[in-house]
Amino acid sequence: MLNQIKLYKRLIPSGNMKRKPNKRNNPFSKFYNKKPQKADYNEEEKKPPLDHNKSVNKSFKKKRFSKTDNKRLSENKENEIKQTHTATPEENMRLNKYIAHSGICSRRKASEYIKNGAVKVNDKIETEMGYKVQKNDIVKFQDKVIQPTKNHVYILLNKPKNVITTLKDENNRKTVLDFVSELTKERIYPIGRLDRNTTGLLLLTNDGRFAQKLSHPSFEVKKVYKTTLNKALSTKDLEKIRNTLHLEDGPAPVDAIEYGNSKKIVGIEIHIGRNRIVRRIFEHLGYEVKKLDRVRYSSLTKKNLPVGKCRFLSDTELIELKHLL
Repeated sequence: MLNQIKLYKRLIPSGNMKRKPNKRNNPFSKFYNKKPQKADYNEEEKKPPLDHNKSVNKSFKKKRFSKTDNKRLSENKENEIKQTHTATPEENMRLNKYIAHSGICSRRKASEYIKNGAVKVNDKIETEMGYKVQKNDIVKFQDKVIQPTKNHVYILLNKPKNVITTLKDENNRKTVLDFVSELTKERIYPIGRLDRNTTGLLLLTNDGRFAQKLSHPSFEVKKVYKTTLNKALSTKDLEKIRNTLHLEDGPAPVDAIEYGNSKKIVGIEIHIGRNRIVRRIFEHLGYEVKKLDRVRYSSLTKKNLPVGKCRFLSDTELIELKHLL
């Protein structure tokens, strides 16, 4: 009878017993202990050895594509990733928006340039942010004529460490543009920024409207970071972060926070974009962030994108992103 009771307890867990978390309910489970991705198809590796004595290999040599294979090839061709997307023309555009759509910088940064007198309209310095550019106006930025781009580009980069998230660096350090310059000739800029020592996903584009929405806090675009700390994060401090800390510049709400493989590794989901916000959250409680990696940006992940590599967004990814905004 005693053995039956023990077996029953083993099969039916009590309410106090901790159950193994469901991977579907854990937004960070997919980012820990990731299985290595299979290598891309290589024709030389996959090609079977030729053996003319075997009829199987003879038939393999003569094999032709079936109707199903041809259908798949045509579908893949239709789903090829576009390098550029046609921009919708817009009249009477605000000046800061006009600059952003020209691929110079974000709309917020454009407003700073206007305020500082770096923009001319018809050879006169224009400092009014709300000035609406007319059809025959000639707009100059730093004495060079600019026009809104006709082609939009969207590139995802897995940023390495010791790389600056700026267009140019006075000390000739590597910037994010050094990694994407071979993909496009369009003038693109990063959406938001990552610290020099922070790695992970970064979007670059010349679509001003798209960049404005992704970076504006009202749209609450969520990012997930994998954080490695100098010591284990206590359960008490985990709850403090979960219940919102109050930093020197205001409250720092997080959308979710979970432990990783150990209590030194923490996954944190956040939508606020204040300067060094993730690092400051942990520093506020006496922890030092040793590594910080952005592993998810809205619906985008690092899957099949090694550190230091970049790629164009697929149509599906772009549609999904715009649908969320």
